[in-house]
Amino acid sequence: MQRIAAIVLLLALGTGASAQSYPSKPIRLVVGFAPGGAADIVARTVGDPLGRVLGQGIIIDNRAGAGSSMAAELVARAAPDGYTILIASPSSQSVNPAMSKVGYNAEKDFAPITKITSSPMVVAVNPGLPVRSISELIAEAKKAPGRLNFASSGNGSAPHLAAVLFASVAGVDMVHVPFKGGAPGVQSVVAGDTQVTFATPPSVLPMIQAGRLRGLAITGRTRSAVVPGMPGMEEAGLPGYDISFWYGLFAPAGTPAEVIRRLFDATALVMQRPELRQSLARDGTDVSTSRSPEDFAAFLREDAKLWARVVRESGAKAD
Repeated sequence: MQRIAAIVLLLALGTGASAQSYPSKPIRLVVGFAPGGAADIVARTVGDPLGRVLGQGIIIDNRAGAGSSMAAELVARAAPDGYTILIASPSSQSVNPAMSKVGYNAEKDFAPITKITSSPMVVAVNPGLPVRSISELIAEAKKAPGRLNFASSGNGSAPHLAAVLFASVAGVDMVHVPFKGGAPGVQSVVAGDTQVTFATPPSVLPMIQAGRLRGLAITGRTRSAVVPGMPGMEEAGLPGYDISFWYGLFAPAGTPAEVIRRLFDATALVMQRPELRQSLARDGTDVSTSRSPEDFAAFLREDAKLWARVVRESGAKAD
């Protein structure tokens, strides 16, 4: 009995020592979308200062595909040691599981670390499209149902669902064209291959500011300080429409609690930095952190209910 107790004590001490030495090598931060999109921009903005606080480099690993489900599945199956983590949005954690079968269980296969950002999306069109407002976009779409194409960052992504919900609320028919990230989707609208996008601010605002796209409104009900000059949906004439999105950090389930806490504390410290907040604000993104990993887990449970309801009521399906 004494020998068993001694072994348990040694194991506990070993776990504590391991947590104290974490991290001892670079950490891989997996992004479910192509470079240049919102997830990638947020990951790179946060990754460098986070690596400095942790004392190890953060390696950004873009694994685009299936609306970010491929990246989520990769991290769900990774070793639970804190060296492979995921930046995710409602796409992989709530929307995709509600729309189709995925290769992971969003609630059981991840250890939530913290939410990091929150923001509305932006409705933008190719400047050649003769619309300058949401009401004009609706009228144009109703002229010829199915003629307008909208680009998204992938099946099941928040921009995809935002557009599907918009079509449902506005009573219009638009064709979905999915891409492997926000940047290529936005580029397709710039090129005129598609006409409309419901995009994350970091991926679309530079093109709007350069005059290569025309911004119509944000997807939130009211105006937002992080996307100045654009009306919310109530002001734009569609008060029944309101949708936003967030990004957060996740580790594989089974990652030691001490490691999760180390990642949470380091991220919380980084997200308080004024220069980081200013950088994200320029991209139309608000810093929004959780009070604890447990607080983030509780938020996710409620948020999943919201997205499941939106999927169900909008009739959205994976293409």
